[in-house]
Amino acid sequence: MSVDGPALTRRQALAAGATGALALALGACGATRAPAPTGSTLAGTWTDPSGAGELRPGAGAPFIERTELAPRARLGGVLATLAHVTDAHVLDSQSPARVPFLARLGPPFTSTFRPQEALSAQVLDGALRAIDALAPDAVVQGGDVIDNAQANELTRALATLHGGAVDPNSGAPGYFGVQWAGDPDPFYYRPDVDAPRHPGMLAAATAAFRARGLRARCYPVLGDHDLLVQGVVAPSALTDAIARGARAVWELPEGLRVPAAIAARVSASAPDGLPTATLLNGLIERLQSAPSVSVPPDPRRHELPAAAVLGALRRAADLADDGPLLDYAFALGAHVYAIVLDLVRREGGSGGLVHPGQLRWLKAQLAAAGERWVLVFSHQPLASTAGGAGVLALLDRHPRVLAAISGHTHRNTITPRPGPAGGYWLISTASLIDYPQQARALRVRSTPTGAALQTWMLDHVPGGVAGLGEISRELAYLDAQGGRPQGFAGTPLDRNVTLYRASA
Repeated sequence: MSVDGPALTRRQALAAGATGALALALGACGATRAPAPTGSTLAGTWTDPSGAGELRPGAGAPFIERTELAPRARLGGVLATLAHVTDAHVLDSQSPARVPFLARLGPPFTSTFRPQEALSAQVLDGALRAIDALAPDAVVQGGDVIDNAQANELTRALATLHGGAVDPNSGAPGYFGVQWAGDPDPFYYRPDVDAPRHPGMLAAATAAFRARGLRARCYPVLGDHDLLVQGVVAPSALTDAIARGARAVWELPEGLRVPAAIAARVSASAPDGLPTATLLNGLIERLQSAPSVSVPPDPRRHELPAAAVLGALRRAADLADDGPLLDYAFALGAHVYAIVLDLVRREGGSGGLVHPGQLRWLKAQLAAAGERWVLVFSHQPLASTAGGAGVLALLDRHPRVLAAISGHTHRNTITPRPGPAGGYWLISTASLIDYPQQARALRVRSTPTGAALQTWMLDHVPGGVAGLGEISRELAYLDAQGGRPQGFAGTPLDRNVTLYRASA
């Protein structure tokens, strides 16, 4: 995208996509009510039958049987039921530490501004209500629960996850950011005045609400955005001062371009970050002299060191304090064992990294699983992680690994991985921040010849503030740089399926 004169601004693209869309009134969702009150896509889905950008309730999507690793077998009893909710990116959309102007440069920066970004906490609340309707044995929060390593983001996210009062605002009362009605910049969508119009959305988005919280126990996975600024840069005294300060940059600094060497190395597996922090490190220094606006400061925006984030996640999940990595395992009854791997680079960069000693630790956990079926969770997919080949080779040799499950890509995918011990499934779940804004249900079932993993998508449902989640889904769907044009929903084979696996 040209910085000097983009052919179509993000505001114009939303308006063009919304020509047939129904503008929602807050608290009155009418025809755009959820197709299934539980959010289960087995019972109902969202469709756009006219192609005019207007989501409507549609029929449910039944299970498709996938037999690449084992033939179809009679389904027996349920061994465990889980939910995987990932990449919520609960964010402070008014923070001076955000860099929304970078979205004008196109990939890989498109996620630095999203038209629905002020509604991230409300979407998470709606997803958790759908998960509560599932009544799983456990919930795995798959990482990137926050966006920018800020303390107020983590407070907001944990309050939403565990229930209670949630304060989505920062700075002064009300909203003051790039989406306010008085911002003349044509790049940013302003819900009070631009199509699709949602008057009062920002006021409602910054109002306190009460989250129901999860009823099942929630197990965290660490993501790059949980520890790193914009999911890429390690916090420093300078970035912390920017976050807490009263000066924000909303316009692209004159002459800024993505260096060709950086653009060539962008990883398609990380839609919300850079493989390295090189470009942003230089940009942070440059922002000190760039044109800016004055914003209300807030000390609650201070950035957190890694130990503080891990401590907060462990306390919320009642996990033991066990070193610098968020690696742990837990049993789900007598038949299923879950292993969680921390692949976040502490020095910066969004891609995954296998840390020293993790292979040895993982081998011990696989032995501890015994005859139980094993599910391995990480934020970054193992296949695109530095050192991930060694982890996959270890899993290849284990006779009871059923699936390796990740987030990070914001995309629904399911791929078989054949192996000498019977193989397993590589599963990625879409994000809550980008369309299709879904979580994933997982149900392990016995079969006469092994096991089957039934998985299906869960849409978020109306939550504590009526209408906001539905507006977020509409805006995410219309976003010209978002999950719909990038195919994040995946194919039917990546969503509601029964995955067979034979015993070795």
